[in-house]
Amino acid sequence: MKKIIIFSFLLAFNLAAFAQVVKTKTTVKKGATTKVVTKTQEPLDRAIRPKAGIAPIINIKDSEVFTTGNGITVVLSENHKLPRVSINLVTGSDPKLEGNKAGVSEIAGQLLMSGTTNRTKDVLDSEIDYIGASINAGSESIFLACLTKHLSKAMDVYADVVMNANFPQSEFDRIVKQQESSLLSAKSSPDQIASNVESKVNFTNHPYGEVMTEATLAAITREDVVNYYKNTFTPTGSYIVIVGDINKEEAIKLVNTYFGNWKGVQNSKADLGNGTFNKGNRVIFVKKPGAVQSTISISFPVIMKPGDMNQIPLTVLNTIMGGGAFKSRLMQNLREKHAYTYGCNSRISITDNGSWFSASGNFRNDVTDSAIVQILSELSKITNEMVTDEELSLTKSSMAGGFARSLESPSTIARFALNIIQNKLPKDYYQTYLKRLEAVDKGTILEMAKKYFTANNCNIVVVGNEEIVNKLKVFDTDGKIEFLDAFAQEIVDTKKADITKDQLIEQYIFAVTETTTLKAAEKKIAKVKSMKQELELTSSAFPGALKMTTLFQAPNKDAMKMEMQGMVVQKSFFDGTAGESSNMQTGKTAMSAEEIAAKKKSIGIFPELNYATSGMIYELTGIETVNGKDYYVLKINDGQADKFDYYDVKTFYKVKSIQVAEGEETATSFDDFKSVNGFVFPQKAAMMVGGMTLEGTVKVLEINAKIDGSNFK
Repeated sequence: MKKIIIFSFLLAFNLAAFAQVVKTKTTVKKGATTKVVTKTQEPLDRAIRPKAGIAPIINIKDSEVFTTGNGITVVLSENHKLPRVSINLVTGSDPKLEGNKAGVSEIAGQLLMSGTTNRTKDVLDSEIDYIGASINAGSESIFLACLTKHLSKAMDVYADVVMNANFPQSEFDRIVKQQESSLLSAKSSPDQIASNVESKVNFTNHPYGEVMTEATLAAITREDVVNYYKNTFTPTGSYIVIVGDINKEEAIKLVNTYFGNWKGVQNSKADLGNGTFNKGNRVIFVKKPGAVQSTISISFPVIMKPGDMNQIPLTVLNTIMGGGAFKSRLMQNLREKHAYTYGCNSRISITDNGSWFSASGNFRNDVTDSAIVQILSELSKITNEMVTDEELSLTKSSMAGGFARSLESPSTIARFALNIIQNKLPKDYYQTYLKRLEAVDKGTILEMAKKYFTANNCNIVVVGNEEIVNKLKVFDTDGKIEFLDAFAQEIVDTKKADITKDQLIEQYIFAVTETTTLKAAEKKIAKVKSMKQELELTSSAFPGALKMTTLFQAPNKDAMKMEMQGMVVQKSFFDGTAGESSNMQTGKTAMSAEEIAAKKKSIGIFPELNYATSGMIYELTGIETVNGKDYYVLKINDGQADKFDYYDVKTFYKVKSIQVAEGEETATSFDDFKSVNGFVFPQKAAMMVGGMTLEGTVKVLEINAKIDGSNFK
């Protein structure tokens, strides 16, 4: 049967391709006479695009909308196909400036499910799991989904979270600790760094431009979170969107039963402005040592609110520019034509409190400047020339299809109703969407580009290796480059060190050996014949814990083994002359000559003591200030990678280490320093590896431990 279908298709295709005239025969019978009528039809010219039909007006069933006595607007979208109900509470307050406590709203959102005045977190989780429901919270909304038969039980828990969250101190401390790890990861993520800086430069002195830092996180207290909750989660001006197997009468009863007595302050409204507009192009650079590629973001604010009459044509414009995957102009230029990148895209973000355009991608160091030239060129071109018929037709068809598919979800209908209310849109805004989309022509697109796009007043953010900086000056209107850190804060110039690199190492050795002379330190270290350390590692990325065991045996042997639930995940050893590593994916790999040479330069429980004689290249780059504290920065190179070690200027303890090899960065911070058998070691560590953060706690630390020699084979 399949062969017959394929053959018929091919036959039809060939006839259409080669026929000059198509003749059809119609047999007409009149009494005993049969007459054959032949009609001649001109062939279909496939070079001519068929004319589009009239765009339909979509019949979207109106959602039920009503308001409670305490000021909640309820939007109901009935759907009885499945016995499920979802409820989403959205606060009505505008975002607020958080200043030196930037991040408090984020912390509050993460803590909302940490317990209430009636339920601990464990009880809360247990009750939700028991009925198979789910409750998710954010800084401005709380969402519930459950089976209809469990709705009353689920609502009892849900309403408790909405009105009675109590933010236990222990949970607050836990979330803060998690955020500290997240910030450590963010420092190593070029995309996150670019996003931080993009937000800051487009929205100065605006909630959208605030970025959580280690300093602002440290300033946030539980009381700040409680105050945010009380002033944000309030009935007046809030919205409750209900979707699913429930009718209006039931919905009214449900909302009044569980939220009728809810009280709170008046929701806050503020005119936050439209963003920060440049006069000329501005270049902002974030240094990422050792990076082999640059992350580029070119952006600017846009004056537009949701539901604006120009939102649909502007969305069409952005889709043609870079929001339409492989067929978009940025992809065709930067990837297909020039092969600068795997991907370059753009997005247009339209919100009540500020809107913006952004084009971004990752590019090889050697083409960073060329990539910027091409992105700006595409911005300039689209503001001066008509788009093609094909670009416009494909984009409109894609958008129409996406809109039609979205109507299959009841939650879409409810979201439409909420948007109409929140943004004061015409009642038929979505019903006439396709009609307004079809009306967008090439002239409209050019008008939108001239009004909203620019190649001359952009924020050009580059995250990458410092070697490319001089190539970027040409793009700044004033020929200057601004330097910011990973959290969009101004870089404080590195201060000149007041000691030499060898004096720094001496002071570090004195601190960790609790001695005052090198002779005493060396004598003490010489008595250490072996050391064993067990570190318990946890991460939100995986369940359970990893156990990492590291071993040292004088004078120059070490080994590492990482286990999870008794299974060896990874291990390695070095016996003084050779070594190997192995893991579950790749098996065993012998150390290369280069790796062996590098290892010999950094062996020992305190390898810094041997830098001067081991062949290690090292230099003291100066004093850096991080979150108000000063650190000596020692840059070392063992022939395989660059490493930056940070030493506290007061204690001389090593508190952080960043390693860059082949463009990949790993970072480790150390804390909780304690004396063990006369030596000071950190008892806690946080490691960022491949975008994942591992929290480590020392469980075993033994000096001169008995070690089996088989570990070094």
